[in-house]
Amino acid sequence: MRPEYDCLRCKGKNPRLYCGRDFCPIYKKMEVQKKVNLEAKKDFSGKSPNIFIGRFGYPDINVGILSVEEYKQHDNPLFWSNNKYSIQDVVDLRTALINSSFKANIKSFKTRFLDMSQEISMAVKPVDVEVSLNKKPQFKLNFNQDVMPHGPNVRLEKAEITENPKIPHAVDEVVDDTDLKANAAINLLYKKGYDEHYLTKLLSVGNLGFKKERKLVPTRWSITAVDDNVGKTIIQEIKEYQNYDYIAHFGSYFGNYYLILFFPEVWSYELFETYLPDALWNQKKKIQTMTDYENYGGRKDYASNTVGGYYAARLSVLEYLKNKKRQGNVLALRFVTDEYWAPLGVWVVREAVRKSLQSQPIEFSSKELMLEYAKKLIKKKFGYNLSEIMHDSILLKEMKQQKKLNEY
Repeated sequence: MRPEYDCLRCKGKNPRLYCGRDFCPIYKKMEVQKKVNLEAKKDFSGKSPNIFIGRFGYPDINVGILSVEEYKQHDNPLFWSNNKYSIQDVVDLRTALINSSFKANIKSFKTRFLDMSQEISMAVKPVDVEVSLNKKPQFKLNFNQDVMPHGPNVRLEKAEITENPKIPHAVDEVVDDTDLKANAAINLLYKKGYDEHYLTKLLSVGNLGFKKERKLVPTRWSITAVDDNVGKTIIQEIKEYQNYDYIAHFGSYFGNYYLILFFPEVWSYELFETYLPDALWNQKKKIQTMTDYENYGGRKDYASNTVGGYYAARLSVLEYLKNKKRQGNVLALRFVTDEYWAPLGVWVVREAVRKSLQSQPIEFSSKELMLEYAKKLIKKKFGYNLSEIMHDSILLKEMKQQKKLNEY
């Protein structure tokens, strides 16, 4: 455990940083800030890969067209994951995106800027745009753990799409179908291979659903809505499969470590998120843990403790089970370390679980042997006694009671 440290005293310049890192996260962000402030322009031509919908002031909210002069995978989390981009790489890319924003009511669609936003969200490739802002952008980095960071937020004065956006025929059909429910549209496109990042864009700008029910959805909410709806559809599918075995997977991504334990029972799911000392959101010297759970019948309310990470991790687990054609009890244990020094969005959770489930599986002959393995692994890796989590686990308690399918 590190000694107490003082960022104000250190200022990222001490040869031996008081926090024990070999670099200063705050100083790294300041370097990006200087670069953006020097290069940003009031008027520019570039590409727009995405739209950002804010949530403050709801139902009158900010809609932002994210754009950059030279596009270099600035909005492609699956590409970053597959090509081993670092946290710093992602921060550099995201902070170069200018958020050219305007005010809109969630039900107002008859404006030129909103028409543009909807076209951009439907395109499978970044769209050529010309943008005029009310002033030169000044950097203000805002990290949110659920959505990806972006660069300066500046009021939009003029904007124009200067090419025909590349919109797939299947997407055009779903958007034009105003008698198709949003949930059905999401799952239809997901089955056709459109990933959750793309589906979030479509939903957030009001492109999906019954005509009278379409509205703008804050990006933070639409991310969780896509993860939740796709996940619920897969749950119904895997309930038809046989039970899985005693299987454990362990892996990580960007300092987010996951131990995923499968038990040969009907579907249920529990997530524990454990923040180690000095990890993101936990500057205390004490481990912080949060948890949420669902049984075979599903949740009746929002996972308010682990929030968006609950649905993102669940989706990746469900994709794995669907591929295996199995169902089971799933205990997912997340350990966040200080390696994860800048929050990049809930996509990191999705990818961390996927990478963990790509690790070599370890099979056990009994629940007791698998839980003993889990205790030893976590104690060795993090110096943490897993007995406390196991004692608090609703999933493990339910398993002891041997609830059967016909009891629901």
